[in-house]
Amino acid sequence: MLLEGKVALVTGAGSGIGKEIARRFAREGATVVIADLMFQAALATADEFTSCGQAAFAVAMDVSDEAAVQAGIQAAIKACGKIDILVSNAGIQIVHPVDEFPFADWKRMLAIHLDGAFLTTKACLRHMYAAGSGNVIYIGSVHSKEASPLKAPYVTAKHGLIGLCKVVAKEGAKYGVRANVVCPGFVRTPLVEKQIPEQAKALGISEAEVVRNVMLRETVDGEFTTTADLAEAALFFAAARTNALTGQSLIVSHGWFME
Repeated sequence: MLLEGKVALVTGAGSGIGKEIARRFAREGATVVIADLMFQAALATADEFTSCGQAAFAVAMDVSDEAAVQAGIQAAIKACGKIDILVSNAGIQIVHPVDEFPFADWKRMLAIHLDGAFLTTKACLRHMYAAGSGNVIYIGSVHSKEASPLKAPYVTAKHGLIGLCKVVAKEGAKYGVRANVVCPGFVRTPLVEKQIPEQAKALGISEAEVVRNVMLRETVDGEFTTTADLAEAALFFAAARTNALTGQSLIVSHGWFME
């Protein structure tokens, strides 16, 4: 198994993309720490995994709160002894035009997506540095590379993850720590399902047109990216056997964005 003996902490893993990444890592032998703001969802996911004979542990974590992050990381270390892999995945979505975007919503978006990545990285790095190895994986977006209307803070934050990743890759190298970013296209999670009517209303078009002409217009095949697709990409970074693979981003978007 590719991750046997590893401990992986995945934020936002109570559902959606984070849960699928945690599931894939567990199947490869990792002990997975399910971190989520919704502790009952984290517990349910951990119980689901353990019932299948996989090693899992749940922690409550508001990634935008430094004290909560520190407490969650300490609980994970106490239970599992170490953290080899951090997957920074937790996120939300709020859509408005820039000229109408409430400042409170802007700050909330940046706090969860960007502050959360920073705080969880900072908390894990001290343990990774002490161990002399580690692996940080950020879940970015195609919006780490380009922009879409109505998503100013999301695009800003996802671009910021690329920069944070590069700095962590530079600073962490001497401690054996790598950092990379997975950049998905649209994945039909509850987060995206919520966006479809919101964007239809904001743009004055039907929900079918949002899917066809906004979300999937630039793909090569009109298909959504799946959570399984992203789990495989995260596993690729997590299981890499070389420190040469660091400071990079991998786009998983059915060709929506190419470079």
